[in-house]
Order: sequence, then C-alpha cells, then structure tokens
Amino acid sequence: MQLERRFFPFEVRVSEGDAPKIEGTGVVYNQLSNVMYGMFREQIAPGAFSESIAKRDIRTLWNHNTDYPLGRTGNGTVRISEDEDGIHFSNDPPSTSWGSDAVQSIRRRDVSQMSFGFVTIEDSWSYGTDNQLIRTVTKGELWEMSPVTFPAYPQTDVAVRSLEARRGALAALIESNVILPDWVRAHLERGGSNGVAQVRWAQRNRNLALLEE
Repeated sequence: MQLERRFFPFEVRVSEGDAPKIEGTGVVYNQLSNVMYGMFREQIAPGAFSESIAKRDIRTLWNHNTDYPLGRTGNGTVRISEDEDGIHFSNDPPSTSWGSDAVQSIRRRDVSQMSFGFVTIEDSWSYGTDNQLIRTVTKGELWEMSPVTFPAYPQTDVAVRSLEARRGALAALIESNVILPDWVRAHLERGGSNGVAQVRWAQRNRNLALLEE
C-alpha cells in the first residue's frame, strides 16, 4: 500500500464570518493530470472515493505535514460533500500558530491551491483520442487534503519518483487488460531504470513517423 499525492488546479479560500473557515475543492473528477512518469495521464473517476468518505476519518493538513493538522472529519472540524464534479470541503482551522498561518496565507493568496493524498485500490487503463495512455482511478482510499505552497506532480516529487514506484507503474501497465502496442510492451518489458526514457523516446519516434505518413 503506497500513499500517492496528486495536484490539480483546485482553489482554496478563506470564508469570512464569526470564525474563518478554509473551503475549497479537494478532488476534481474526470480531469486529466499532466503527463506522469513521461508516459501516461491520470484522472479520478466519479465516486472513486465515495466509500472512503463514508468510512474514513479524513484529515486536512498544512502542506501535507502530519505535524500540522488543520482538521478531521472524525471530530466534525472538516465537513465533506461530494457531487458529480468532485469532493468539496469546509474546514474549521485550529487556534494554533500553523492554523493562523494557514488562514493568513490563504487569505493573502500566498497559498491558493490544493493537493490530496490517497491509496489506489482499483484502476483501469485506456487510450485517449491523442493515443495517450490514460490511467483512471476507479476506487481508492482518500487519506488527506492539503492547502499547499508548491504543488508537486509525481515527476517532481522525489519520493514518488523512486525506482520502486516507477517499476510499480510499469508493472501495472504490463499486467493490465489494456492492449498495449508492441512498441510500448517491448520497451516496458526491457525493464531497468531507463525503461521510462526508452518509452518516451520510442513514442516520440512513433509520433514523428505517423506525421510523415
């Protein structure tokens, strides 16, 4: 079980009132990510986290740091709603130094984006209209949502870019039901730390060949 983190251009804001609230969208459905690991894009299917929302005690954290909790669904300081577009939240931040820092940073728009941490349970693979591989997370466990200063995609996150993570992604592609083109499968099965780069180079050459036809 590996915790994954994703960023999409969500907006987080402070709602003014008797007490400030941090509000925003934590997860957007059916929105494709940037290209990941140099070879596929990813999206979250509607309802992928519905079971998790009903059962888990989901946290909001400041910059994904477990030392700086902003709230949790278990004690009612975080309230989550889900619709066809995604997962939305309202958070009563704590009266702590980091809680005040979060409110002020979001209010000033120094921090204006969100990221979320989750574990994949089920996913599927397909091709987009541009012949780009697409991974769809169909079921997962949502662990936390975080207002973040510098949102990180997997290709810039050192922890997720580990060789083990990349091999796991490649293995998932090979073992999935999607029918991979021979040129993709050949490079994936070749393995090694250069597997991703080989696929990217092969895909580039293939796209150039298609343009010349």
